[in-house]
Amino acid sequence: MAVRQYLELLKLRISFMIALTAVTGYAAVADRLRWSTALLLALAMVLGSAASAVFNHVYDRDIDGIMRRTRNRPLVTGAVSAGVALWLAGLLMIAGLLVATSVFNPTVALHLFLGAFVYGVVYTVWLKRRTRMNIVIGGAAGSFAILAGAAAVQPVHWMLPLLLAVTLFLWTPSHFWSLAILLAEEYRTAGVPMLPVVVGEKRTAWWILGNSVLLVASSLAPWAAGYLGRLYGVIACALGVVLIGFNLKLVHRPTRTWAGWNFAASIPYLLGLFAAVVLDKHCR
Repeated sequence: MAVRQYLELLKLRISFMIALTAVTGYAAVADRLRWSTALLLALAMVLGSAASAVFNHVYDRDIDGIMRRTRNRPLVTGAVSAGVALWLAGLLMIAGLLVATSVFNPTVALHLFLGAFVYGVVYTVWLKRRTRMNIVIGGAAGSFAILAGAAAVQPVHWMLPLLLAVTLFLWTPSHFWSLAILLAEEYRTAGVPMLPVVVGEKRTAWWILGNSVLLVASSLAPWAAGYLGRLYGVIACALGVVLIGFNLKLVHRPTRTWAGWNFAASIPYLLGLFAAVVLDKHCR
C-alpha cells in the first residue's frame, strides 16, 4: 500500500510522457538512434518530472482535498507527510540532474531543471490560482523536454527542436482545456480559475479550436521548412484533420461528452506526431 501511495506522488503517466517527449527531441536531431542513450535520457527526465510532480502534490494539498478527483491523494489523506514528500522531491531532482550532467552535459540538466521549475513553481505556485491563462504559460514545461532531448546530441542547428518545442507548447492548452471542461465544477468549488470556470464551456470550446488551428499549423512548420520530409507531413496533416474535427464537434455541442472525446483525442494526436518524427528521420 505504501509503495503505491509513493508511486502516486510521482505522477508516472505524466513523467513517462515527458520522457517520451525528450526522446523524440533526441531522435529528431540524432544521426543514429542509440537505445542506451534514449533510456538514460528517459531516466533523467522521469526523475526530474517526478520531482516537480511531488512538489505539486505538496503545494496543492489544500485544494486537492476539495476536489473529488484528488481528495484521496496521499498528502490529503495523511498517508505521506509534506516533509517527507519535500525530501523525496529534492532527492529525485538531484538524481535527475546528476544523471543528465554526468551522462550527457550541463545543457540537458539545465533544460530538465527549467521544465521542472516551470511546472512546479511557475504553473503550480504563481499561475494556477491566479489567472485563466495558467495552463498556457505552464505548457512551456513540456517544451523544455524536447530541448533537453536535442541537447543530448549537441546539435549545430536548433531550428527543428525549437519548432517541435513550439508544437508542444501549443498542444498543452487544447489538451488541458478539454479536461478542464470535464472538471469545471470541481475547479469552481476549489476556486481555481481554469478557463471554463471563467468564460464557460461554449467560449472555451472556441478557444480550444483556435488554439488547435495554431497547433496544427505549427506541427506542419518542420515539414514546410524542409527539416522533416513528406512522410511526416502526411501524418501530421491527417492527425490535424482528425483533431480539428473533434474540436468542431465540441464547438457545435460543448458538452462533457465531447470534451471527453477531445481530451482523449489529443493524446494519440501527440503520440502520432512523435512517431511521425521518428519514422521520418530514421525509417525512410
